[in-house]
Amino acid sequence: MSPRRRLLAAAAAALALAGCDRIFSPMKGPFKGIDVTGGDMGGELRLVDHDGKPRSLADFRGKVVVVSFGFTHCPDVCPTMLADLAAAMGMLGEAARDVQVLFVTVDPKRDTAELLRQYVPAFHPAFLGLRGDPAAVEKAKKDFHVYAQERPGKTPESYTVDHSAQVFVIDRSGAVRLLFPPNTPPSAMANDLRILLNS
Repeated sequence: MSPRRRLLAAAAAALALAGCDRIFSPMKGPFKGIDVTGGDMGGELRLVDHDGKPRSLADFRGKVVVVSFGFTHCPDVCPTMLADLAAAMGMLGEAARDVQVLFVTVDPKRDTAELLRQYVPAFHPAFLGLRGDPAAVEKAKKDFHVYAQERPGKTPESYTVDHSAQVFVIDRSGAVRLLFPPNTPPSAMANDLRILLNS
């Protein structure tokens, strides 16, 4: 075996051991997103919404919950994802009443409750922005295996935040079931949300 082939084989084995073989394998079943049923991601998500009300995932039991991590100064991925989720909600029609989208800020220093209140419902009036103190946000990131790291800007206030951009979908019983990678079409999201709503 050539050195290059050995390297590729070792990389494939490492991905499999990490559970990534499920992500890169052909999808089976009815879902367009990535089925992560039984995975170890999730948690209570104890934060505060953009109206100042303490929230946890238990508040939305009985609904399908969609959780996106990002920040309001995000130039592209976050607004695109929220717009796509809003489009998916539109495709669901009346059934959208049983879906709750939560946007968790990874930049609580800048994303005040007032800013989240202006930003998040602008995409859809039912969307909620969530924030917390640094410890609460770190716990949420850890529970959902979300990466987020500040990157300096030209001024102290103009930093950006690199972050993972997958979206988590939680079924009516509170179990994490799906991941939507970035650029998942709204029609695919609507398809999967409809399946979970009807199951």
